[in-house]
Amino acid sequence: MNPYVSVVVPVYNEEDNLEALYTRLTAVLDAIGRPYEILFTNDGSRDRSGQLLRQFHGQRPKQIRVIDFNGNFGQHMAIMAAFEHARGDVVITIDADLQNPPEEIPKLLAAIDAGHDVVGSYRKQRQDNFFRRYASKLLNVIRERTTGIRMRDQGCMLRAYRRIIVDNITASGEASTFIPALAMSYAANPAEVEVEHAARAAGTSKYKLYDLVRLNFDLMTGFSMLPLQIFTVVGVVISILSGLLVLILVVRRLTVGPEAEGLFTLFAILYFFVGVAIMGLGVIGEYIGRIYQEVRRRPRFVIRKIYEQLDDK
Repeated sequence: MNPYVSVVVPVYNEEDNLEALYTRLTAVLDAIGRPYEILFTNDGSRDRSGQLLRQFHGQRPKQIRVIDFNGNFGQHMAIMAAFEHARGDVVITIDADLQNPPEEIPKLLAAIDAGHDVVGSYRKQRQDNFFRRYASKLLNVIRERTTGIRMRDQGCMLRAYRRIIVDNITASGEASTFIPALAMSYAANPAEVEVEHAARAAGTSKYKLYDLVRLNFDLMTGFSMLPLQIFTVVGVVISILSGLLVLILVVRRLTVGPEAEGLFTLFAILYFFVGVAIMGLGVIGEYIGRIYQEVRRRPRFVIRKIYEQLDDK
């Protein structure tokens, strides 16, 4: 019999949090009283995370499944791999660092039972430093303005999806994507619920500044043509202004004569135009890079082994 709930947990070097996560998560799911499974994806951890996950599977072989990656492919690919193997009617994602309390899962299931197909969450009181809180708010605004996808808190990974949404996500086969935004683009009746947020109990965040920048480039280039359209408009405006400037300089040359005083002004204008051109090439490069990733068709991730027991023996 297939489970009703599949809980997906990407894991990367979280040995200090896994015991507590396992205890709290299984207690919550046992109390719900519906068939469930937990899929842990070991995303190339270099600590004892893989060993602990195999122990959990040994304790509950029918409920705990472990997908063991051959290397580190990133959080979203770890979730995507689990999506491809999840069997539940409802699939829930949660981070392994315990900042999203497992005790909040019943809120998501209640919203699913109410008829919603995608249930996101937003953190009531975010227990992160000043930079991460306000950078997240800024990125939320940028994402909504550029993609039109509305999510109150894109960084909160505690989310629930109906089976049809998960199937559409896995069928997309994209080499690089942002799963919550992709799910929202497929959703017919989404909802968001408020959840508690805890400070990280142990370890450090795996998302560095570059990862956050990379994630938001994926968001902008994967779900919107707006950056290209902006630079098209900017290019047209600059071309018009440049033409006017050339006309003004020609008129001054004829009426005033040769002038050397405006040399540095011209250099400043030139540097500005060069800077805009380089930025435009960077945006175009992002789109070309995404095309390149898709057409070369390399595996998005490599699974070394799956620890599971699907029969009733």
